[in-house]
Amino acid sequence: MEDLKAVIAGNIIQLRKKHGMTQAELAKKLNYTDKAVSKWERHESLPDITVLKAVADCFGVTVDYLITEVHEEKNEPAAGQAAAQNYVGMKNKGFITGMSIMLVWLIACIAFVAINYVDNDSEVHWLAFTYAVPVSMIVWLVLNSVWFDSHRNFLIISLMMWGMLLSVFLTLLVGGHCLPLIFILGIPGQVIIFLWSKIRRGK
Repeated sequence: MEDLKAVIAGNIIQLRKKHGMTQAELAKKLNYTDKAVSKWERHESLPDITVLKAVADCFGVTVDYLITEVHEEKNEPAAGQAAAQNYVGMKNKGFITGMSIMLVWLIACIAFVAINYVDNDSEVHWLAFTYAVPVSMIVWLVLNSVWFDSHRNFLIISLMMWGMLLSVFLTLLVGGHCLPLIFILGIPGQVIIFLWSKIRRGK
């Protein structure tokens, strides 16, 4: 059994590094904690068959591959080439994220011009830019959760909340209502976001 743990641990480490993944990233894909992944790799514990199947699917191999110590050599890209491909992929995802956020600001600019064109005396056309801030954060949050490090979500959600409170405050101010106390809502909101960021999912 100990030999099997060592074989599985070695294969998980080799596949994880080959795909340029950290223990935390692998844990997120499997919906486990990074501590669990660390125990597997130190062969302190053995994943059950359902977890082994999930690991195999994640890396595009079979369960038999994970429990086999010696593998036949195949014509696969070199480690450096795989790392380069992974870097290019992440860079492209970064560009897509940036373009998606800029699309929000493009829409805000269109709204600003349209409102100003319809009513030159409008006092609310500039609010399009204030609401673009929380909407941009929503777009960033979604793409960051899918492609990047979820630990950054704490900052994104905080910016989204404060941006929305500022937008509502400015909207009320334009309507003749000054309500600075609305920012008090951000205090418990920030505490909730902080505590949520500390929740660790695991099995």
